[in-house]
Amino acid sequence: MALGRILDRYILRQVISSWLGVTSVLLVILLTNQVARVLDRAAENQYPRNAVLELIGLSALQNLAVLLPVGLLLGVVLAFGRLYHDSEMAAALSCGVGPSRIYGPIVALTLVVTVLLAWLTLAVSPDAAARVYDLRSQASRAGQLTAIAPGKFRSFGGGSTVVYAASASPDGELQRVFVKRNRGNRYEIAVARRARHTISADGSLHTMTLYDGERYEGVPGSAQFRIVRFGENVIPVRIPELDPSATPLEATPTATLWKATSLEQRAELHWRIALPVMAVALALLAIPLSRLRPRQGRYSRVWIAIVIYFLYVSLASAAKVWIERGKLPEVLGLWWVHAVLVALTMVVILLPGWLARWRHRDGPLPA
Repeated sequence: MALGRILDRYILRQVISSWLGVTSVLLVILLTNQVARVLDRAAENQYPRNAVLELIGLSALQNLAVLLPVGLLLGVVLAFGRLYHDSEMAAALSCGVGPSRIYGPIVALTLVVTVLLAWLTLAVSPDAAARVYDLRSQASRAGQLTAIAPGKFRSFGGGSTVVYAASASPDGELQRVFVKRNRGNRYEIAVARRARHTISADGSLHTMTLYDGERYEGVPGSAQFRIVRFGENVIPVRIPELDPSATPLEATPTATLWKATSLEQRAELHWRIALPVMAVALALLAIPLSRLRPRQGRYSRVWIAIVIYFLYVSLASAAKVWIERGKLPEVLGLWWVHAVLVALTMVVILLPGWLARWRHRDGPLPA
């Protein structure tokens, strides 16, 4: 009994270390890409520094819910691949250790990961997405209240107006100014020697007063343009108010999705439920998939696990889109995708035995 507990702890330690290692590496890779996007958006919209750090942390939290299932799959495959390759699994089986003793720690770890993943996807991730949306909106609006920095392009009004100033005098007057305004399919481009930038008290109205310049008006692709020379030209830019109803679907609370009737919201609910189920299905597949033949490389099954995971996630993503578009009955959800993986798992488990019996079947008796 004591030997069995020692073996349980050993196997569990091997799997957890592999799982945490794989998940950490994948998280760093995704987070590096996410940091580049956040910094690019922060530089464009003049986000405060504290908002940038919080956005990066929330992005990591959202990515974690996606990485836990694949991390568990690869962790089990890598850990058991090493045990099979180093003949440790053969030694344990030869000592009379049954499959239940070997795979028991994996089942326990899978249950813990599934509960953690359910908490992340159903509660934490929607709150994180809502916080990200609020931070971006507040940071973007706060950035609109700052003065125009010389040498940088600055956009206002959702990108409808772009301003650039080459330099600025000590009293705040801008020098060599470029302003582009987009009104539907019509563009207005103004260049001026100097300009003044003022902001209303509530930050909802920006006013650019240009001095000594020219304005070009017309439709791109058309030969008809109007050129106006001016001594003074006032350009007001209204900052749109935040729309409370524009909250992204990912930020909708799960309790709201349970009561929803629209296909988009129902598809989002099925996707959130699917992620914890993915962890269970992938762990079931990882156990027989990690079984190696003698002299087979310890990493020989890793590429198979990666291909299966990408096919699994791609099929689940496609099914989510089909539900949104009404091409798949909503009652089916994504459960049929999990059933396909479970069927594949059963084939992986049973196929070697079937092939062995077929190869060693008895020949016809002599006459």
